[in-house]
Amino acid sequence: MTHEELEESVPLYAAGALDRTERQALEAHLLSGCASCHSALKDYQSVAALLPLGLSPTSPPRSLKATIMAGRNPAPIPAEATPTEPARPSLEPGEWMDHLFPPVAPARSLSLPWALGLATLLIVGVGGYLAWKITAQRAVDTSKIQQLEASLQEKSTMLAAVHREVGDQAKALAELRNEMHQRMNEAAEAKEQLAQREAELEDTRVQLSRQVRARTVRTPQDELATLLRIPNVKAVALTGSDMAKRAAGFLLYDSQTQNVWLYSVNLPECRAGTTYQLWAIHDKPMSIGTFQMDRGVTTHLLVKKVPSFADAKTFAVSLEPSGGRPQPTGPMYLLSRS
Repeated sequence: MTHEELEESVPLYAAGALDRTERQALEAHLLSGCASCHSALKDYQSVAALLPLGLSPTSPPRSLKATIMAGRNPAPIPAEATPTEPARPSLEPGEWMDHLFPPVAPARSLSLPWALGLATLLIVGVGGYLAWKITAQRAVDTSKIQQLEASLQEKSTMLAAVHREVGDQAKALAELRNEMHQRMNEAAEAKEQLAQREAELEDTRVQLSRQVRARTVRTPQDELATLLRIPNVKAVALTGSDMAKRAAGFLLYDSQTQNVWLYSVNLPECRAGTTYQLWAIHDKPMSIGTFQMDRGVTTHLLVKKVPSFADAKTFAVSLEPSGGRPQPTGPMYLLSRS
């Protein structure tokens, strides 16, 4: 066939109206690489695709449905009656176009089963690896959890032992505290009894001292020695002033009897019409009593009751007119140390 004849058969090929011989000849011509025939075939195929859209729709006959339903279960055709198709020597109409112009939808490839098998194997391998990985991780986590549980059990046992030890120590501490309170109460009672015994002993000693003093004291020196041995007697030293630098004295005060003893030494003798007067100075001087120092006498003992002795700040002895004065008027001979 000439080129012109083949080109004239392109529209019939696009519509599928060529016989086998003409179709094979045109396909061989297209496979040889004729560009004009390729372009014409594409144009005619586009037009052929639009031909069904130009037909007017018609209603199917009413018996079509029954015919189709009856044809769904046709009688089986015997195997012997099936004609054997001869081998096709060439491509069917339009099959060769799959090699020249790929269709819009991807054609089924011969390698698709291999690809699906490879993908299946890959998925199975990845799934197996993930399953192994998860199993191994789960085993590791299980081992860690068991170790933690064992450690927790050990710590719980140790904590229980510590709690028991703390309870025992608390019990022992409570017993020691009770025993200490009991001992403190016993010590307080013993201390109170001891204080009572000391008070009784002190009273006995004071009474004995008074009895001894009443019986044996004959001189001021003996009186002074006896008073100094009494624990609750307070002593205040007196020193001589510039008027009598060699003079000295002691004031002894018994808080129980509230008596004051003045023991003076080396005071000058009293001139005619004068007397020595003892003063306890609070906010203002208060007279305690008067005494005389005669010629040749070097010591003197004066005993007076002074309830406010503890309130006095200073003590002094002055030389006053006979009978004494409400306030000091003469020179001071003895003064207490502040």
